[in-house]
Amino acid sequence: MTSTEHETEEVQAWQYEPAADRNRPLVELLQGFPREPHLWMYVLRTTAALVIRSWFKLYHRFEIRNKERLPIGKSFILIANHQSHLDTPCLVSTIPLRNIHRAFPAAAADYFFKDLPTSAFSSIVVNGLPFKRQARGAESLILCRELLKNEGNILIIFPEGTRTADGTPGVFKPGIGLLCAGTDIPIVPCYLEGAFKALPKGARFPRPSKLVLHVGEPRSYEDASPSKESFKHIASDLEEAVFNLRPKS
Repeated sequence: MTSTEHETEEVQAWQYEPAADRNRPLVELLQGFPREPHLWMYVLRTTAALVIRSWFKLYHRFEIRNKERLPIGKSFILIANHQSHLDTPCLVSTIPLRNIHRAFPAAAADYFFKDLPTSAFSSIVVNGLPFKRQARGAESLILCRELLKNEGNILIIFPEGTRTADGTPGVFKPGIGLLCAGTDIPIVPCYLEGAFKALPKGARFPRPSKLVLHVGEPRSYEDASPSKESFKHIASDLEEAVFNLRPKS
């Protein structure tokens, strides 16, 4: 083979493949999942994370206790009580900056991806995974499982399903059991303290209340059977694990 033929073969072997979403409207790009990796999105997300973490530190005196319990580098599920819109950025702030593009908070599609502004914030800043709560909830859980098969991905979920209206803890829904029953995926329970006082449901601007995130020991349910009773048991067990992290007053 001549050098010219060899060079021609190398040129033919290399092919440029544009991003699959290059011709899609912006709103569809933001609402879709999984998303194509875009440098501009990574830059904006990292910048936003730095701003949010600085704000939490200065305004809310945000503190993370037992952060070393997070199995960074592995795929895992991070769960917590749900008090406020501050909950998601607080949990994302526990993740090292180099890993935030692999952290995916499950976000209600009908609320956080309903229009262009909310979709832009939810996908670029939060890196949210659109979760269909009603008719296609099971389909969303399958997507979550597929996501966790890739080593190093982090799924953030609030098993109560919605924010508390009065500060009273809600019951964990069995969907979290359906997601992790029969798998060795670590689930890390957390308790977020102070978020309801800082930004209760209906408030427009956060108060300068202190926020503390208590990180629990990871657990898994690989021996759990795929049954409704098992799903309920897992949800109840995780609910207890989360609320046992509350400071004893």
